[in-house]
Amino acid sequence: MSARNGSASELDLATGGPSAEADEGGTSWRHAAALGVVGFGVVGVLTLAMAQGALAASFAVSGTSFQVSSGRLSSAGLSSYVSTDTSLDGKGHPVSMLAVGDATLSDICQSARVETPLGTITFKLTAGGDAGAVTAKNLIISAEDLVGDARFGTVEIGRDASTLDKVPGARGERGTFGLQAGDVSVAGVRSHAWSATGGTFNLRGLRVGVSLDGAGCF
Repeated sequence: MSARNGSASELDLATGGPSAEADEGGTSWRHAAALGVVGFGVVGVLTLAMAQGALAASFAVSGTSFQVSSGRLSSAGLSSYVSTDTSLDGKGHPVSMLAVGDATLSDICQSARVETPLGTITFKLTAGGDAGAVTAKNLIISAEDLVGDARFGTVEIGRDASTLDKVPGARGERGTFGLQAGDVSVAGVRSHAWSATGGTFNLRGLRVGVSLDGAGCF
């Protein structure tokens, strides 16, 4: 079986079948299954369950961070503290734990690049936009970085991380730096993250796609 760079497959979870883009490009769903075995097998199943409310979002990329972006994020409640994530290869990665209590996102994109025998496969998840807002409760992202234009309301900087109380369960180690705010709004969100978890994640217009050497979120 041959594979061309840039060839892509996409599953539209609103219809339960291949998207129109995949059909027009001539990519067979059998080929898509071969390309997507890594991405769909681990993350895609969890994502579908998230969209149906069956379980909380909980996934991590082994050995590499992934991209997350959104046009705008707003939340009632924000907590942040420093922590460390450990990947399966045993390496530690310093991260900022960013927790939002009751969040609304105009849209969301998540992408990861995975090395396979076929080459580098890009896994990409998108939701929201014209389909409606994405909502999340008690969403926690372990991020390497975060950029955007932010506004914080009722902010507390330098609070002991063990006493943070704006987002349930989002607390750091005693004596370490913490930050929290009563509300937050961030436009042009871009982040490299190691994991994201949420008590409830509602994804309207969810689409999951895989492609050889495809573009990420940014």
